[in-house]
Amino acid sequence: MKTILWATLSANGNYAQSSPENPPKKEALNDFAEHAKAAGNFIVGRRTYEAMAASGGPFAVLDIVVVSKKVDALPGATIARSPQEALNYLHHKGYQKAVVAAGADLHNAFLGEGLVDELIFNVAPVLEGKGLHLMIDTDNYTFKDIQLLDTKTLGGGVVQLHYAVNR
Repeated sequence: MKTILWATLSANGNYAQSSPENPPKKEALNDFAEHAKAAGNFIVGRRTYEAMAASGGPFAVLDIVVVSKKVDALPGATIARSPQEALNYLHHKGYQKAVVAAGADLHNAFLGEGLVDELIFNVAPVLEGKGLHLMIDTDNYTFKDIQLLDTKTLGGGVVQLHYAVNR
């Protein structure tokens, strides 16, 4: 099964933080919806899921897996205790792709465990002074080879970079 890590980053490389005053770019959200629908699923962390559930959305027909060690059940989602357990669940259900659209902690867990095949970064036209980062290994300087597969403009100043991860 192919695992695709999907994220929106600021132009200076941080995770683009959203809030009611600074909502995510609709072009990036539409792109996420396309990828999730094509895969039939997505994996998120508990906080991301709760934020998505509060705003509603068109994802009720998809298999949603929430990776959390703290909750046992969430309406409309399957709970997994680890990134590997989430992938095992989706693989067992017959999916060919999994889309990981979580926050920095869960993305870093998938990357740190070597579970990511492709990266899709939507770069938003914002600069942030503080922010969360992708980290493969927090203890050492780690270099990971990736190969650019595609680039495209999504509109609204959002540029998408699509990479393959060389394992």
